[in-house]
Amino acid sequence: MLIAHKIALDPNNVQATYFARAAGTARFAYNWALAEWQRQYEACKADASQPKPSQMGLRRQLNGIKGEQFPWMLEVTKNAPQMAIIQLGAAFKNFFAGRAKYPKFRKKGLHDRFSLTNDQFSIDGSRIRIPNLGWVRMRETLRFTGKIMSATVSRVAKRWFVSIAVDTPNELPLPKAEKQGAVGVDLGVSALATLSTGESIPGPKAHKALLCRLQRLSRGLSRKVKGSENRKKAKAKLSRLHARIGNIRKDGLHQLTTDLTRRFHTIGIEDLNVKGMIKNRHLSRAVSDMGFFEFRRQLDYKMAQRGGMIVVADRWYPSSKTCSGFTTAT
Repeated sequence: MLIAHKIALDPNNVQATYFARAAGTARFAYNWALAEWQRQYEACKADASQPKPSQMGLRRQLNGIKGEQFPWMLEVTKNAPQMAIIQLGAAFKNFFAGRAKYPKFRKKGLHDRFSLTNDQFSIDGSRIRIPNLGWVRMRETLRFTGKIMSATVSRVAKRWFVSIAVDTPNELPLPKAEKQGAVGVDLGVSALATLSTGESIPGPKAHKALLCRLQRLSRGLSRKVKGSENRKKAKAKLSRLHARIGNIRKDGLHQLTTDLTRRFHTIGIEDLNVKGMIKNRHLSRAVSDMGFFEFRRQLDYKMAQRGGMIVVADRWYPSSKTCSGFTTAT
């Protein structure tokens, strides 16, 4: 089982600067490869003798020119540009398979990350060794045991994190669920979840609680002169608030999903059309604030770790009418 553990880093100023340069190198390589992929694809359509673009060919092409055209790439780990192009190849593979949309160019401040293969870093307790940088402190140790596959260093607001992928043994990494039977979970906007046992769990509603402050900081950012230091400070404050809202929402969902998967071995949920619900202008903000998709994602992997089972009811199945009729009859 492949599990990723995201850990907060505690870098000094030199290390944080290195992370920003490596993330910028990865972003540049990704955007360069995407533009080159589009150019080569158009050339292939015009002339069938031209080779089709591939991530392997783009990696070789970049290796041949970066020493002369992009010498600053050599100042960071070689994995930063190479893994970015590999990720672009995976994005195109998912696009052609119909699993994702067409890849887009990465933006500074929004996609600040770079990846490392398992031979380019090492873990020792609560620290990680990065190529050309040295040891960086982590806020906690790695929770899972097994073969370390890769690591991705990313930035959220002003904080840096490392996500370490571990291939764990076949045995379950968490204790099995308690024998409290099966439970049905109904998600909503007034209460995050209503259980078939009668329990009602309210959602944190972080976005609603901090909406006034969010609007105030957004107005302040729009009034700042582009490129000024005051605009950078206002943008940093807004980013920190968005990160705080996301953390509050994820914390509430983690507490709920952990409690459900610990207690029940079988959980029934409805296959909600979240994209369709978000298109409703009266519900979009409330639905997004609850995080239905994140709830489903966390429930899936936590039940797999505990050996439980999830039963997904078809979205067209009249579960509410059936339950209502059953309650009336009884």
